[in-house]
Amino acid sequence: MKMLRSQSGFGIVEVMVALVVLAVGMLGIASLYVTTLRDSNTAISRMQAVNLVADMADRIRANRFARDAYTKAGAEKDCSNNCSPEDMAANDRYLWEQQIEELLPGKADTPKIEYTAGAASEPDTYTITLDWREPNSDEVLRYALTMQVEP
Repeated sequence: MKMLRSQSGFGIVEVMVALVVLAVGMLGIASLYVTTLRDSNTAISRMQAVNLVADMADRIRANRFARDAYTKAGAEKDCSNNCSPEDMAANDRYLWEQQIEELLPGKADTPKIEYTAGAASEPDTYTITLDWREPNSDEVLRYALTMQVEP
């Protein structure tokens, strides 16, 4: 006589355990994906801040005779014809502030440019500071660059 097996294949309990393990794994993957997206957005905004500050540093180096004019508020100027270094600085600052509004997420604080005149044959010093907040966060992020420019 042949013995019959009472069970062939998986039982319902094994299938349910496998589904629970699979569901937990999928939730872990989804959580990792959301964290990666959030962190990549933060990395992008930090890169934008570095690029914006570097852009202003290049503008200051190109217009080094404007001196402390970069510390003042920006204003839209028509610099297609000859314009003074101070007018160019006002226009540069205006365009830079427009770029900050477009490229940085959340509410960016007013960017700061501090100027210290160099003594005699010393170079002038500029400190460019950019503060911003990530969306859905109250944490203030800051990027600052200090540079020297020969007069």
